[in-house]
Amino acid sequence: MSERGRPRSFDRQQALSRAMHLFWQKGFEETSMSDLTQAMGIAPPSLYAAFGSKEALFTEALDLYQATVNNEIWNALNEGGTIAEAIEGFLFNTARAYSRPDQPPGCMIVLGSNPAASEIEAIGEDLRQRRAENISQLMKRFERAVSEGELIDTFDCEAAAVFFATLQNGMSLLARDGGGEAALMAVARSGNPALQGMTRDHRRR
Repeated sequence: MSERGRPRSFDRQQALSRAMHLFWQKGFEETSMSDLTQAMGIAPPSLYAAFGSKEALFTEALDLYQATVNNEIWNALNEGGTIAEAIEGFLFNTARAYSRPDQPPGCMIVLGSNPAASEIEAIGEDLRQRRAENISQLMKRFERAVSEGELIDTFDCEAAAVFFATLQNGMSLLARDGGGEAALMAVARSGNPALQGMTRDHRRR
């Protein structure tokens, strides 16, 4: 009898979450199919049937990461009343997210693959594109602050976006190297003073 109509014997979303944490912890290249099937609690045929391939599973795990952990970080850009508050929230949320004891340290999008070691160019390109989108989100928030008159007209939105994205990437590496929440919060607190000097209110004082 055909098994085509039989339901899966595992929770797909739970299995995906386990794969996400494993890729996040070890990186794409260092995570073997054996590691994945053991962590996900499924046999290789079930993994391939549900996700297609290791590469497709990694991409789906990245999507899950962005929709959950990463989303908490980036929500701060729209929740902050002023641009300084938005960036402060962005950096503080980053510090908390990257140092939680119940999940791998750092950022999966920054640490998820080693381009020099990967034989799959599409994986590296996907991660580069996601990091570029992060810069674009920051730049749009700065452009909004300029359009609302909060930042001076000559404010370099692109340079600021690259700066804070790079600062966030550095926080990811610090977390991976053992820096805890206190160390990451110290970095987050140091990130806003440069921005303060560019606001119109500051220049009037």
